[in-house]
Amino acid sequence: MRNKVIAGNWKMNNSIEESVKLISELKQGLNETDIKVIICPPFTSLETANALIKGSQIELGAQNMHNETSGAFTGEISASMLKSVGCKYVILGHSERRAIFGESNEFINKKVHKALSENLIPILCVGESLEEREKNITKDVVKKQLLVGLDSVSSDQAEGIIIAYEPVWAIGTGKTASPEQAQEVHEFIRTLLEEKYSKETAEKVIIQYGGSVKPENAFELLSQKDIDGALVGGACLKADSFLGIIKAVKN
Repeated sequence: MRNKVIAGNWKMNNSIEESVKLISELKQGLNETDIKVIICPPFTSLETANALIKGSQIELGAQNMHNETSGAFTGEISASMLKSVGCKYVILGHSERRAIFGESNEFINKKVHKALSENLIPILCVGESLEEREKNITKDVVKKQLLVGLDSVSSDQAEGIIIAYEPVWAIGTGKTASPEQAQEVHEFIRTLLEEKYSKETAEKVIIQYGGSVKPENAFELLSQKDIDGALVGGACLKADSFLGIIKAVKN
């Protein structure tokens, strides 16, 4: 049985002071649970966040990283830097990185390999745009993103990776894929993993849903057979809503 994983992607939000406040509220409201809880603050708050979550059940992730170890890459950050401030996870291939910053499947694959080599757990994001869904090519898009993203990743490595399906048209729009729509794509992803690796490996991989997840829709979404958690955006910026999603999973 796969445990549920709820991750909060803060995106470009929260000063250090705001981060301290949010983490304090999360720690206060979080009861002992077997649900894995991850927060992904901006780079500037990672060190502070790591100090604050010590001894709690909250784990730390970053929102992005470069695939090179070091060098002349102004504005970038390396895997070893993330590890040095306590990160265990890193989001890779988020739709905003793909759409706004032009990151290709091949570039994201390089990041996946670098993260794995540094013992960081990738949260590999895949998902289609509204135009692609309307063209009925959701599965083609997701298949390419997933298989290129996992190119040359071994079965053992794949078992430790988290996949996040995020329909781009549902991110920050208030629209949400119906539980049935989300489950269909999650099941498809698991089938692809089974074809690439094995049924045993596919059954071990955590597949999250991301796209306007809120306390009000979390239970129905996360009750689906192949949905193992959520990558939460806007709703993770307020403790009560993020805690509400975690509580919905427990119920």
